[in-house]
Amino acid sequence: MLLYDDAIAPTPRRVRMFLAEKGVEIPRQAVTIGKGEHLSPDYRALVPNARVPALALDDGTVICESVAICRYIEDLYPDPNLMGADAKERAVIEMWQRRMEFELLLPFASVFRHTHPKMAALEQQVPAYAAIQKPQAEKRLALLDRDLGVTRFVAGDRFTIADITAFTTLAFFPRLCGIALGDHLPHVTRWMAEVTARPSAAA
Repeated sequence: MLLYDDAIAPTPRRVRMFLAEKGVEIPRQAVTIGKGEHLSPDYRALVPNARVPALALDDGTVICESVAICRYIEDLYPDPNLMGADAKERAVIEMWQRRMEFELLLPFASVFRHTHPKMAALEQQVPAYAAIQKPQAEKRLALLDRDLGVTRFVAGDRFTIADITAFTTLAFFPRLCGIALGDHLPHVTRWMAEVTARPSAAA
């Protein structure tokens, strides 16, 4: 296997954290999004939609969605479990994972993509769209703080892929989007500190 990875972007970091939690090492090849390397003809021949990360299997199969990569790794290395141990837990974790992806990650990413100067070279920016998405990101962040006042982790009492998605989002985007994390989010602050202390957070 070979993992095509970007050292800075949050989505590739999701896979690295997942692998680190599993204690699994996979050879990596850097594809730097900021330099446009994901748009090169060689990479697009392998990954037509130019997504990073991508996992190339020994049989030639290429998996290019981060959660799909994590699902594959979970099946190969089931312990420690990060995606659910039975039908009910798998459904609950998937529910929270998708909430973090669609309701938290996507608004933050939209603000970043449509406002940050470095993104202007990679795609057409629509600042008005960012202006709409920023309040949505702030609202969802407040809801996450409320939820983390009830549970230790995003999907319940143990660390899962839902935490990885939320953590990599909040470790990267808020400062770049002009959205503050601080005392007004005490439960998010507590959770961020706890996840940051995990060895996998250094991945």
